[in-house]
Amino acid sequence: MSAGGVGAVIVAAGRSTRLPGRVPKPFRTLGGRWIVEYAVAAFARCPRVDATAVVVAADQVDAVRERLGGRVAAVVAGGAERRQSVAAGLDALPGAAWIVVHDGARPFVTDTLITRVLDAAARTGAATAGLPVTDTVKEVAGDRVRRTVDRAPLWTVQTPQAFHADLLREAHRRVSADAPVTDDAGLVERIGGEVAVVPGDPRNLKITTADDLERARDQLAAEAAPVRVGMGYDVHRFAPDRPLVLGGVRIAHPRGLEGHSDADALAHAIADAVLGAAGERDIGRQFPPDDPAYRGADSMGLLARVAARARDAGWEVANVDAVVVAEAPRLASHVDAMCERIAAALGVPADRVAVKATTSEGLGALGRGDGVAAQAVALVRRLW
Repeated sequence: MSAGGVGAVIVAAGRSTRLPGRVPKPFRTLGGRWIVEYAVAAFARCPRVDATAVVVAADQVDAVRERLGGRVAAVVAGGAERRQSVAAGLDALPGAAWIVVHDGARPFVTDTLITRVLDAAARTGAATAGLPVTDTVKEVAGDRVRRTVDRAPLWTVQTPQAFHADLLREAHRRVSADAPVTDDAGLVERIGGEVAVVPGDPRNLKITTADDLERARDQLAAEAAPVRVGMGYDVHRFAPDRPLVLGGVRIAHPRGLEGHSDADALAHAIADAVLGAAGERDIGRQFPPDDPAYRGADSMGLLARVAARARDAGWEVANVDAVVVAEAPRLASHVDAMCERIAAALGVPADRVAVKATTSEGLGALGRGDGVAAQAVALVRRLW
């Protein structure tokens, strides 16, 4: 991660004493996946987050690193207390200017909520998600009510919580280890920092008890559509001194297509279709056209990364149907090779990919031979 970026610390080192069984709650399965994997996937998808560190118990580091290592910057051992675990995560992200802390037992955090908290922290230095208390609140001693508490100023606090990294590090240094603090916002409050509160998400459930786990399973089932559809479109003009690449196949032609990568319009349309079906940001957000890392990039490699991102989000490609519009060259003889290259990049059998080639019958810019366009539809199905 470059200096000045945003780092996320996902805390999953607790021993889960309130949830029956020997497996810590972040590593219970939910829809065939660790609970903490949902949080990891959410931060991996968020374009505002540059790197993620997962903090686990010392005896789980190797197993978690093996399973999640390709998706996170670091997997490190935590401590006996939550603040010790967060401190370990901070140490694993030394270049971060901003830090987002999240509980590994909250699997339903969204990109929207992460962004909302970061935006608020940018204004005040620290922010947390929360929900206003809606139930009547009583102060109780033993089994007797002492008084009714005004609920108007009361909020229940969630994660994510976001901080300027220097402020959070200072709070960890200055607040004594025995201070009764339950979250990082509380540490910042104790050194006089201002903490903004933004509306949280009622679905952002923290799994603590067996009832919570059952609610999470019900929530996942209710939100999980078995299949989804996405559409993609791309167009590139012809340019001299460029190879023509479509569907991963190099085609003999006097001109290629203009673009930052290899300008494979067919691959780009399919990538956007898959990303859209999986609920991900478009290809321009995933692989910015002004990023030197993607200059001349092989679009089949980018398409493979798109398929991997969809799988991380819980979706696999069921099939793709695409059409290429070009007045010249004639593409029919290349279609089978295109299908094979695209299927290999997506990690699916070739019979799940269909490509058609057509012309614009001489109409418009495409009909004049100014460039090539492609349109694609992708069907994805849920993995868990």
